[in-house]
Amino acid sequence: MSCEFRIHSDNETLGHAAALALVDVVRRTLETSDHFSIALSGGSTPLVLYDLLAGEFANRFPWDRVHFYWGDERYVSHDDPQSNFRVFRESVMSTVRIPPENIHPMPTSRSDPDDGARDYEAHLRNKFGGDWPRFDVILLGMGKDGHIASLFPGSAALDEKTRWVVSVRAIAEPPVRLTLTPPVMNAASNVWLIVSGREKAEVLKRVMTGPPDPRRFPASAVRPAKGGIVWWVDEDAAASSGLENFPESR
Repeated sequence: MSCEFRIHSDNETLGHAAALALVDVVRRTLETSDHFSIALSGGSTPLVLYDLLAGEFANRFPWDRVHFYWGDERYVSHDDPQSNFRVFRESVMSTVRIPPENIHPMPTSRSDPDDGARDYEAHLRNKFGGDWPRFDVILLGMGKDGHIASLFPGSAALDEKTRWVVSVRAIAEPPVRLTLTPPVMNAASNVWLIVSGREKAEVLKRVMTGPPDPRRFPASAVRPAKGGIVWWVDEDAAASSGLENFPESR
C-alpha cells in the first residue's frame, strides 16, 4: 500500500488540485483500459470537485468512458434533497452529457433496504466479476468522528468479510443507508480521502499516526492491499492536527 498526503490552502484549492489529478489518472488508466470506474462520495465533501468537473474541466473529461458508482447512499428517493445521487445529478448530469448506461446509482425503492443492498451487490458483481470489484478510484470524505461512506464508529458493517454492499442504520439523518464494505474499499486501485476543516483535525491525526482502530475510527480501515491512498487535506485540518509537515509520501 502506498500513501500520499497532499495539503492545500483551502477547500477550493484542494478541489481544484483533486480535479486536475482525477483528469490525469483517468487519462492514464484509459491508455490501457476501455473504461474507468469511480465510486462517488456523498455529503458536502465532493461538491467543489463536481462543480469543477462539470465546468472548467468538462471538455477535458472523457464522460463517455467513465462509469459512475456510489460509495454509499441515504435510503431515500433519488429526488429527495438528501439523496447523494441527486447531488451528482444536479451538479454534473444537468450540465454535461453522460451516457445513461454509465450511471450506476444505488437502488433505494425496495421496501427492505437489505434487498436494495443485495440488488446493488448483484449489479456490481455483474459489472466487475471476480472476488471483489476493483474500482479505479473510490472517493471518500471523512466525518469528524472518523466515519467514511456510511460506515460509522461501532458499526457491525466494519467487520463484514463477504458482502460487497450492506444496509446500515447510521447515527445520522436519515439513519437508513446503503454502503460499500471495507473489503471493497481495500480492493480499489486508488482511494482518495478528502478532509477539510479544523473540526476534523483530532481524528485525522489519530488515523494518520496511530495504530489502525476501525471500530473507533472507521477511516483507519482503509488499507488497500494492492492500491494506494491519497489524503487530500486543507491547511485547517493539517495544521490543527500538527500534521502540516507530515511527509507527502510514506
